Amino acid sequence: MDTLNSIINDVDGFVWGPQLLIPLLFITGLVLTLRLRGVQFSKLGPALSLGLLRRKDAGAEGDISHYQALTTALAATVGVGNIVGVSTAICLGGPGALFWMWVTGLLGMASKYAEAFLGSKYREVDPRGEVMGGPQVYLQRAIKGKVGKVLAISFAIFGALAAFGIGNMTQVNAVVTNLDTAFGVPAWITGLIVMIFVGLVLIGGITWIGRVTAGFVPFMIIVYILAGLVVLVMNAGEILPSLGMVFTDAFTGNAAIGATVGTAIRYGMARGIFSNESGMGSAAIVAAAAKTTHPVRQGLVSMTQTFIDTIIVVSFTGLIILTSGTWTPEGAAEAAGGEFSAGAGTSYGFALTLNGEIGPILVALCVAFFALSTVLGWSYYGERCATRLLGIKIQMPYRVLFTLIIMVGAVWELEPIWNVADILNGLMALPNLVGLLILSGMIARETKAYLARDPKLLKNDVEPSPLVAYDVTWVPAAEIALK
Repeated sequence: MDTLNSIINDVDGFVWGPQLLIPLLFITGLVLTLRLRGVQFSKLGPALSLGLLRRKDAGAEGDISHYQALTTALAATVGVGNIVGVSTAICLGGPGALFWMWVTGLLGMASKYAEAFLGSKYREVDPRGEVMGGPQVYLQRAIKGKVGKVLAISFAIFGALAAFGIGNMTQVNAVVTNLDTAFGVPAWITGLIVMIFVGLVLIGGITWIGRVTAGFVPFMIIVYILAGLVVLVMNAGEILPSLGMVFTDAFTGNAAIGATVGTAIRYGMARGIFSNESGMGSAAIVAAAAKTTHPVRQGLVSMTQTFIDTIIVVSFTGLIILTSGTWTPEGAAEAAGGEFSAGAGTSYGFALTLNGEIGPILVALCVAFFALSTVLGWSYYGERCATRLLGIKIQMPYRVLFTLIIMVGAVWELEPIWNVADILNGLMALPNLVGLLILSGMIARETKAYLARDPKLLKNDVEPSPLVAYDVTWVPAAEIALK
């Protein structure tokens, strides 16, 4: 087992090292930000208004509304990565890791917009009449020849497998650990309850997933942020010094815990994409199912997922950990009687600031809600990837297998699950990032054309004005045979 863990760690280090994904993520986000003229900043307000207030395009085709697509994607992104992942990044990479998580978020908003735009533009309808979209579809349809086909198939393979890691076992394992610590609930009982709940929801497919997530995702985020505000108010004097550490340690490292600039970047970016999934292509799968009159509109709504996830929720988590001092072994010892776990900094922070019993209980409940929502969202992502590879007949077997794997996550050791999930996340993101770079010109041109006539996203009609010579037409959910 030690040898296997060592191999997994080496592969993880290569995938998320300076020679592969870290520069590719940064370059892709930067290129898209420049080509889209900072759309994530200039159109954030209208996008939030469309997704959270107006919520849908009247008369549009699709399976779920803008709002349900947003909450389903949020369900998948706002998960254990926002609590355990942030804590791990800061405890291993130092306070500077939070800065690099912000970088992945701000640049990643452009990547999230681009992939959701493509997911909506190139979506299809499967034999059961459900919308099919995402990198496993648009990479092959938009990039002609063998290159597009290889990229699409690679994404589908890694996406179908990654769902069992990032969207299942890591989430369940975190729930089990936190509920055991807070309430003494045995792992098998927690695993069984989660398995039954998920299985019942998955029976109804994306429509049921959309309804469930629309109900409790906003609630869980609001509860977590309100609790975090209490902690930050109580630790108000430490906020500015903590922010100072974030910015200085991002470029100098933190000698106190042996963190270098390299570890800050690696853990910050790896946990950042684990948290917000920008560039991975996963959110494009559910964006394709949204009822929208134009891909630009859905792309902008989807872009807000990363803002909510990283700039809001992750920032709260990071500041809770830093202001309470529980990111170091010494700080954790004060809160937990000498124990130290890189992933428990958030729980330690709540425990040290609030009542010693209330803190861990609050974190355990938030982890449970966050993780359950992620499992639901990722079950859909994995199923759509598997369906693209093996056809509609695999849909129900995949749901059953996904549900059963929950028990494995409940009882298996956490560290190798996290590392394998990191690897699969990286391999899943790789073909999508390459595709986004190849298609960046087309994405920028069509975005510019639409926003020139509807800058505030107030129009619901489908046909854009012919402002430029290139093709900007789009047919909603075209009936195209699966290949």
